[in-house]
Amino acid sequence: MKYLRNSSTDPHFNMSFDEYCLERFPSDETVFYLWRNAPSVIIGLSQNAYAEVNLPYLEANGIILARRVTGGGAVYHDLQNLNYTIVGRSNDLDRDYPGYMHMMLEALRSLGVPAEINGRNDITVYGRKVSGYAKRVYKDRLMVHGTLMFDVDIEKLTAALAVPGSKLEAAGIASVRSRVANLKDYLPQFSDIGEFKDALERILSRDYSDLQLFLTPGQEEDIRRICRDKFSTWEWNFGHSPKAQFTQALRLPCGTVQINCGIVHGRIKEASFGGDFIGSLPAEGIAAALEGCRFGRAAVLEALRGLDVGRSFDGTSAEELADLFSTGGIAG
Repeated sequence: MKYLRNSSTDPHFNMSFDEYCLERFPSDETVFYLWRNAPSVIIGLSQNAYAEVNLPYLEANGIILARRVTGGGAVYHDLQNLNYTIVGRSNDLDRDYPGYMHMMLEALRSLGVPAEINGRNDITVYGRKVSGYAKRVYKDRLMVHGTLMFDVDIEKLTAALAVPGSKLEAAGIASVRSRVANLKDYLPQFSDIGEFKDALERILSRDYSDLQLFLTPGQEEDIRRICRDKFSTWEWNFGHSPKAQFTQALRLPCGTVQINCGIVHGRIKEASFGGDFIGSLPAEGIAAALEGCRFGRAAVLEALRGLDVGRSFDGTSAEELADLFSTGGIAG
């Protein structure tokens, strides 16, 4: 296959790179490229960012949230995860899609990894997942992209994706370790992920016998523009989220307060407070003021700052009330 090189580790830029290569890169031949992301969680096209990700953990640990253009579930990336993308013409999706995956499977096997394709979209080794992949069709072009866990931090992976009440949180790190594996365990010939990347690139390009393709400065600028206008925006990463319901209760100075709200495209559609709290004024006025606000503690706090919160919630500050809007109780 012909190949491109993408040295960026910016998740938002790399999501843009994928979309550009699928929709606009001028090649009639199949092209692949290998790439990495800085610590990040990449959610699927139709996932709710608030329900699928432990956002407080991401914020506390400098982990970036990005949304991709393909379906599937949320995945954790770091610099010890190698990603691949294959883009080509697709006259027959049922034929081309498995063909691309078997190409990756055979490349891993040639390196000594006893890999298998298992289930809907996994590559496994002895039943443990080492890769997940997804696809998207645009007109007559097909993109298949996925992960290759080389030496990923499993503890961070678990924490980043373990929203309160989720199966992953309940399972714990030991259980996750039993279901996933790092390829490093099966590739003793490589001292680091760079050596693995180089070897995989040589295999897929047939020892570089196919020509490397290069982006022009204009094409690179187009990708940066797509990143700036779409993939790095709140509207794409959070606002694209489908409808969800959020509920959470906290013990505050005024008593127990529970927030119930509907979230549509990342904004509060409707809100109501319940609980045994006391206050001089009904809480409906506070709830109404939050409608249309972006969901999340920071945005809610900004909306509360101009309101007399203490008259509806005795002895409670705007900062304390905003704590109700940390993620943890969302259902799709």
